[in-house]
Amino acid sequence: MVSTVTFAKLLQEGYVIADPTHGFVNYLSQSAAQSEGIYKIQGNQVYIGVDSNKVLNPSGVGRDSVRLQSNKAYTHGLIIADFAHMPGSDCGSWPAFWMYGPNWPNSGEIDIIEGVNLQPTDQITLHTAAGCNVNVGPGGQTGNPGPTNDCNAGGGNNGCTVVSNVGTGIGTPFNNANGGVYATEWTSSGIKVWFWVRSQIPGDITSGNPNPANWGTPQANFAGCNFDQYFANENIVFDTTFCGDWAGSVWSSGSCANAAPTCQQYVAQYPGQYKDAYWLVNYVKVFQQ
Repeated sequence: MVSTVTFAKLLQEGYVIADPTHGFVNYLSQSAAQSEGIYKIQGNQVYIGVDSNKVLNPSGVGRDSVRLQSNKAYTHGLIIADFAHMPGSDCGSWPAFWMYGPNWPNSGEIDIIEGVNLQPTDQITLHTAAGCNVNVGPGGQTGNPGPTNDCNAGGGNNGCTVVSNVGTGIGTPFNNANGGVYATEWTSSGIKVWFWVRSQIPGDITSGNPNPANWGTPQANFAGCNFDQYFANENIVFDTTFCGDWAGSVWSSGSCANAAPTCQQYVAQYPGQYKDAYWLVNYVKVFQQ
């Protein structure tokens, strides 16, 4: 069975929650985002952007953005997402395409696309409750494992990571390559992630009959954990936040600190830097048995 994913605003009219990653961000309702032009349907594509006009108070609410969550929650599946554009490589930004379940981290989180500031490659991460320790599955992976195989590292906040070795998988280089496709296979035995630039997308994906057996070595190949115990009922999410627990915490250690003393000051003072901080989604499809 295949379904094209439909999304609802996570923050509905009159309902406001704080960004769970403590970002310098103001997630808008659907009507407000549409009025501001940062959420819209363009033909068959979905545009998910951020405000790139307002100079802000660094101690204020934060930059307007959008967070979308799928209407349906999934357990297992082959998730294929085609992007014409993703947020560019911008100081202060923290875009992500990810999945998470209820009662975090007990139902797990799968970060498929995630990066901060000028990070050159994608970081793929699993976050779980205690007890999920992964290894590299059969056939290997092309990405580089992170510092721990404990997906509950940092109480689940750090998780277990694989860092891609493909320079065109995120940010401005991805956009310069005309976008591409990410595929995530989630089964009882493991979680795998592949990526292709547009010119290299497998024919079975473009024909609508994807077969992971034909795709070669994935970028990430998580195995060795009881995945059915730690991952279930996960919604698919798009968001772009700013600063916060990751982009803000590493600000002083990177070149972005040359532009402003703090992440919040930079994001507040330079709205024009975020004109390319948008997702342009061709589709998200979930294939299930």
